[in-house]
Amino acid sequence: MPVNSLKKTSLFSVMVLILTGCSQAETNTASDPAASPALNAKTIHENTLVLDSHIDLELGLIADDMDPWSSGKTLTDLEKMKAGGMDGAFLIVFSPQGDDTSEGIAKAADIAETRYNAIKRLTEKHADKIELALSADDTRRIHKTGKRIALIGLENAYPLGNSVDDVSMWFKRGVRYIGITHVGHNQFGDSSNPSYKKGETLSLHGGLSPLGKDLIATMNAVGLIVDVSHASKSTMMQAITLSKTPVIASHSGARAVSDNVRNLDDEQLRALAKTGGVIQIVAYGPYLKDLTPAQQAFKDKVRKEMGLEDDMAFLSMDAKTEDLYDFKMKDVSKLSPPANISDLVDHIDHVVKTVGVDYVGISSDFDGGGKIPGWMDASETMNVTEELVKRGYSQEDIDKIWGGNLLRVLETVQEYAHE
Repeated sequence: MPVNSLKKTSLFSVMVLILTGCSQAETNTASDPAASPALNAKTIHENTLVLDSHIDLELGLIADDMDPWSSGKTLTDLEKMKAGGMDGAFLIVFSPQGDDTSEGIAKAADIAETRYNAIKRLTEKHADKIELALSADDTRRIHKTGKRIALIGLENAYPLGNSVDDVSMWFKRGVRYIGITHVGHNQFGDSSNPSYKKGETLSLHGGLSPLGKDLIATMNAVGLIVDVSHASKSTMMQAITLSKTPVIASHSGARAVSDNVRNLDDEQLRALAKTGGVIQIVAYGPYLKDLTPAQQAFKDKVRKEMGLEDDMAFLSMDAKTEDLYDFKMKDVSKLSPPANISDLVDHIDHVVKTVGVDYVGISSDFDGGGKIPGWMDASETMNVTEELVKRGYSQEDIDKIWGGNLLRVLETVQEYAHE
């Protein structure tokens, strides 16, 4: 072969190798999750059953003749869920803590009825778009139909009164978890946030009361998940010891990441995981990121001005008061950036590192105070998945975090009750 031909052949071969290498590099880049996290996150999100464990209903926006999302002002509604790829959520029947009197309990029971009836109207009015799930299998079945999934949680056992007789009634209505306490101690146990304005001390019962212990046993018997969010550490640890089934913290954080009394420390995380329970990390800024001293002073000043120094008053704000509070607090972010999705996933990372990926989930607490930059309403739900993908979580991991772990607990709890 002539020399020139050899040179041409060699040059051609080199060019083919270079082009082939470039093509392979482009192909590898396109298939590498780290190289295209947004694209990969979208695929993973679409293939995941995305279940939020705690969404509230704004009492001030509920009327007797309308469903709770009719106003269009809520952070969650059917359209926002669809846009964000949120497949379902535990909708919450919440009653604020009142005095342990017949009048106080009756008022709380009325509030619980209002919220329960609103959920009922929602699922009846939009039966073609959302359906009530009563079990893990129900949840998966509804997901396959393309409808949104509604489950029900009862936040604060206080409206049950001074007995556990109504527990089975709430189960028959569709409730699948009950939180022992809220802000302020109640007849069932001690809260992580005593009402100092009412003169409460750190502990009233030393954890669970005798009635609280009956509550745990009754919930186990009927097939209800025990929820320890808002409970004091002693209440929470006793509940784990007494319960025959795994318990959950439906909307809490990791105290090692943010030192808030509402969050669970590592001892609590290990106890929770040891019995198969799950902590659902909440997208509520004060539980995700500690305030700087300057921010704390600013917040204390605003709360004092508005008469919201007591935690019970603060966490029981109506929509109008909350809007005013948010307006007054808008400048606090100038002192330090607010908690965001990265902070949320920092808590997930800590739980995974401490006890494993099988014991963590996610809750927004939308319309109950929850919202963070990047996840301000249900339409932005996929942004959380994108951050998880950036951190290296796999499809299997994300399936567990976004609902698989919580459904496992529900299955275990209901199987125990059936047995």
